[in-house]
Amino acid sequence: MMKVFLFSVLLACSWQAAAFRPMIQEEKRAAEYVNPFIGASTNVRDAGAYHGLGKTIPGATYPFGLVQLSPNTITGGDNGSGYSDEHESIEGFAFTQMSGIGWYGDLGNFLVMPTTGPMHTNSGKLENPDAGYRSRYDKSSEHARAGYYSVYLSDYRIRTEATVAQRAGMLRFTFPEGKDSRIQIDLARRVGGTSTWQEIKVVDDHTISGKMICTPDGGGWGNGDGKPDYTVHFYAQFSKPLKNYGVWSVAIPEGQSRKREFIESEAFQQLTAGAEIHRQVSSFEGKHLGFFTEFATKQDEVVLMKAGISFVSEENARENLEKEINDWDFERVLQRNQQAWNEALSKVEVASDDEELKHIFYTALYRTMIDPRLYSDANGEYMGGDKKIHQTGSFQKRTIFSGWDVFRSEMPLLTLIRPDVISDLLNSLITLADESGKGYLERWEFLNAYSGCMIGNPAISVLLDAYKKQIRNYDLEKAWQYAEESSRLFGNAKYGYVPGSISSTLEYAYTEWCMAELAKALGKTTEEEYYRKLSKSYQHIYDAEHRSFRPKDEKGNFLPWPENGRLTEGYGCVETNPFQQGWFVPHDIEGLVQLMGGREKAIEELDYMFANTPTDFLWNQFYNHANEPVHHVPFLFNRLGQPWKTQYWTRFICQKAYKNEVKGLVGNEDVGQMSAWYVLASIGMHPICPGDTRMELSAPLFDEVTLRLAGGKVFTIRVNGQSPQNTYIQSATLNDKPYTKCYIDYQDVVQGGVLELTLSAQPNKNWGVGE
Repeated sequence: MMKVFLFSVLLACSWQAAAFRPMIQEEKRAAEYVNPFIGASTNVRDAGAYHGLGKTIPGATYPFGLVQLSPNTITGGDNGSGYSDEHESIEGFAFTQMSGIGWYGDLGNFLVMPTTGPMHTNSGKLENPDAGYRSRYDKSSEHARAGYYSVYLSDYRIRTEATVAQRAGMLRFTFPEGKDSRIQIDLARRVGGTSTWQEIKVVDDHTISGKMICTPDGGGWGNGDGKPDYTVHFYAQFSKPLKNYGVWSVAIPEGQSRKREFIESEAFQQLTAGAEIHRQVSSFEGKHLGFFTEFATKQDEVVLMKAGISFVSEENARENLEKEINDWDFERVLQRNQQAWNEALSKVEVASDDEELKHIFYTALYRTMIDPRLYSDANGEYMGGDKKIHQTGSFQKRTIFSGWDVFRSEMPLLTLIRPDVISDLLNSLITLADESGKGYLERWEFLNAYSGCMIGNPAISVLLDAYKKQIRNYDLEKAWQYAEESSRLFGNAKYGYVPGSISSTLEYAYTEWCMAELAKALGKTTEEEYYRKLSKSYQHIYDAEHRSFRPKDEKGNFLPWPENGRLTEGYGCVETNPFQQGWFVPHDIEGLVQLMGGREKAIEELDYMFANTPTDFLWNQFYNHANEPVHHVPFLFNRLGQPWKTQYWTRFICQKAYKNEVKGLVGNEDVGQMSAWYVLASIGMHPICPGDTRMELSAPLFDEVTLRLAGGKVFTIRVNGQSPQNTYIQSATLNDKPYTKCYIDYQDVVQGGVLELTLSAQPNKNWGVGE
C-alpha cells in the first residue's frame, strides 16, 4: 500500500509540475516572436495590383547588417526580394539581398546551392526545375526566425540552414549518402540581372576568394536605370577540403545585353547550360562564372560553408569573416545573432496576452532594423562615391535609403529608438554628396548610386527632423549646403509649381517648409523668408471648381480633367490619384483646410475617403494603405478636432491591414516604412509632419509599452481597459498629471516618463479637442 501511495503522490506531483511548468517558464524573448515569412510574397494576383505584396525576404539577417543570407526562388521580373512564398522551387541562397522594395531589384549576389548527382550550370526555371540546379523544396520543412532560416531541398535530399553575423554568413548542409555531393556558387547571378565580370582564385585547400562587378549594363536596380555600380568581394571557406573542384564559364556573345530581359529568357538558360567546365584551376576570370567543389558524403553528413562579404576588397572580406565568424560553430554564430536581435528589439517592449499581436508587432519592429544597413567594413573602410576607399571616423557608413518611403514613419521611429542610425545615415548622405561631386542629397541612395528613384527631397526631411530632435553629430554647414543645392535642383522655384505634377509640387512644398524651418534655426533670415514662400506653392495648383489639386502645364493652364476625375491614378500623380495625394500638405494643414472650404468640409472629405475604403486595405482609390502618400491621413482627424476618429481608424487599420501570415502586408514593405507605420500606430504615437516634433496620439493595442531611449531614459505607456472593443481614449495622465492633448511632443517622450491612458468602447468627444 505504501508503494502505491508513494507512486500516487509522485504521479500527482509530476502532473502538477508539468501543469505548472508553462506558468513558470521564462516568457518568450522578442526575437522568438519574429516571423520573417510575413510579407514574403511578390504575388501580383493576391495583391490585386502590379505592385505585389510585401516583397520581404525570409532569410537570416543581422540588425542593420551588411549581409542577408536568404533563399531565392526567382531571378528577374519585379521581384526585388528574389523570393515569393508560392514558388515551389529554390535556385539558391544569396549572401546579399534587398528587402521589401518595388522596382526591379538588385543584389542577390554570391548564390550558393548544394546539389547531388549530375551538375547543372544553369539555374532552370520555376516551370521546369529539373532543367537546372534549382530544387523543389518541402514547404512544411521551411522554418525561419530572426537570424535563422532552414529548408529541406527535396530533389537533392539536403537540409540547408543559414545564419549570419554583421558582414559574414554561414550555411550548414546535411547531405545524404553519395559520391557526387556538391556545393556550387553562381558568381554571375544577381536578382535583377547579372554581374558583368567575375574573378575567382583558390587560396588554399579550404578557401576561395574573388569579386563580382555589377554595373548598369547588367541590369539590377531599375533594370539599370537606377545606375547601380558596385563590386562585391568575397572570402569563402569550406569545412570539407577542396579536392575535386572547378569553375564553369559561359561564353557570353560580344554585344549581348545582360539585362533582365535576357536573363529571364529561355535563350539564357540554353546558353548557361552549355558552360565550359575548367577543373582544378587555381584562378579564373570572365563574364559569367560559377565555382563548384565535389565530394563524397555519408548519410546525414554535415558540411559547412562560411563567407565574408565586402564592397571594398577581398582582403576586407577576409578580415570581416575572421573577425566575425572565426570558427565552424554554427550554433555559436546563431546564438550571437539571437543576442543581437533580442538587444535590438528590446528598444520597444510590449505587453499583451494576445500572442498573435506580439508576432505582428515584433516582426514589424524587426523589419525596421534591416536598413539603412552597414556599408563599411570591420576595419572602418568603405567605398566612396568617388570609387576610392575611405575610412569612417565618428560614424558607420550606411546604405539603402529609400527616402520617399521612409521619411514618413521609419526615420521618425529611429529618431526615438536608434538616433545613432539617423546620425550615421545623414553622415553617409553628406559624405556621398561630397565624394561623388554631385553636391546634393540623393532621394533614393543605393550603394553610392544616385538612382533618382521616386520624387521629392526626403533627405531634407530627415535632416530637419534630426536637427529639431537634437541629433546633430554631422557637419551641419555641409548639410545645409547640400540641402540648398538639392532644393535648387529639385523644387518649385522656377514656376511656383512643378509642371505636370501634383505629387512633386506638394512633396517639394513640404521640404521647402523644412528648409525654412532649418534656416530659421540656423539664423538665416533671408533664406527662411525665401523657402517659407515656396512652401506655399501647393496653393498654386488647387482648382476650387473641382475641389481638387490639378497639374498645370508650363504656361499655367490646368491639364484636361480626366473622365474619372480626382480618382484617376496617374493624373499628375506618382502611384496615387489627386484625392489621395491631395492630403499631403503636412506642414500647413490649416492652409489646406481653407482651400478645401473649411474644417467641416475637410472632415466630410476624410469621412468619404474612409467610408469607401475596402476593409482588406489592398490597393484602391481611396485610403490606399498599400502605398505611402496616405500614411499620415488617419491622424489628420486629431488636427481637425475629432481625435476619436483617429483612434478608431488607426486601430482598424492595424487590425485589418497587418496579419501574422505571408499575406500579412497589403503592399510593399518599402524598406521598413510599412512596418514602421504599424509600430508607431500600434503603440499610439505617430507624426503627421516629420520636422515638427509633435506626435499624434491614438489608442495603443497593448496593455503596456516600454520605450528604452538613448541615455538610459525610459518612456512607458500604460493602458487601462485594453480590449479589441475599447477603441477610444477616455482620459489620460502624463507623469500622474491630467493630460488633455491628443498629441505629445518628442521632447516629452525622450525625457522619460509615464503616459497613462484609459480606454472605452464609446468615444469621449471632449478629450483631446481643446488644444
